[in-house]
Amino acid sequence: MTSDNSMNPEADLDAALDALAHGTDPVADAAVEDALDIDNAEEAEAAANAIVDEEAEDEAEMDAEAASAEDPYKAFKKDLRRRPGKWFVIHTYAGYERKVKSNLWNRRETMGAVDDIYEIQVPMEDVMEVKNGQRKMVTRVRIPGYVLVRMNLTESTWSVVRHTPGVTGFVGNAHNPVPLRINEAFEMLKSTVELEPAATAKGNAAATAAAAGNVEIDFEIGETITIKSGSFEGLPGTISEINPAAGKLTVLVSLFERETPVELSFDQVAKMI
Repeated sequence: MTSDNSMNPEADLDAALDALAHGTDPVADAAVEDALDIDNAEEAEAAANAIVDEEAEDEAEMDAEAASAEDPYKAFKKDLRRRPGKWFVIHTYAGYERKVKSNLWNRRETMGAVDDIYEIQVPMEDVMEVKNGQRKMVTRVRIPGYVLVRMNLTESTWSVVRHTPGVTGFVGNAHNPVPLRINEAFEMLKSTVELEPAATAKGNAAATAAAAGNVEIDFEIGETITIKSGSFEGLPGTISEINPAAGKLTVLVSLFERETPVELSFDQVAKMI
């Protein structure tokens, strides 16, 4: 008659362990080793699965970071939509843009407009300048004569802005200015977005090559071109000055019915077709 334990692996293991407790038994040793192998295999599989899950999480996180890094302009535009208030443009005396920003920021506090005037921007840019044969990077106003203000427009805030020293008026209807659309605000402010060093270096490549004499200049003063990158992408302009040593063009762009000089690299413009 066959014992019931022969059909029960757990009973066999219990018997083997009992035998080990009372002495050495080769058969019992083998049974214990088999049981331990099973436990180790299960632990190894669980550990492997944990590693795979962790690697998948790391990969997903890296993909998310890469997607964000690939399109900083998209993230910036999304952020613009979420900010309270509307963007308005004001005229200033030439060269007074940063002074107006400082004066207006102080007036918003002294005139009790902190809750309605949120942000004041003077878009800046870094450009390579050649002076006395020396090349150096300088920071200057991106759009001369203009300051952008994000605020809630009321009679009080209109007065605070309009009577700030250095301000000559709002762009558009002087007494009932129209705010910029998001796309317009984005175009004027996107130069404030911080780009990766690699992208910045690529943007300066044409200027560096031109300064080294490696680029053939195929532009003429008075020529109409299209801006293909930067804050004024897609707009037409007229070349008013060419600086071969710096690899730059001064282009007159029509903004708010007024011509504004903008300096651009050779690779930022294209001939009109």
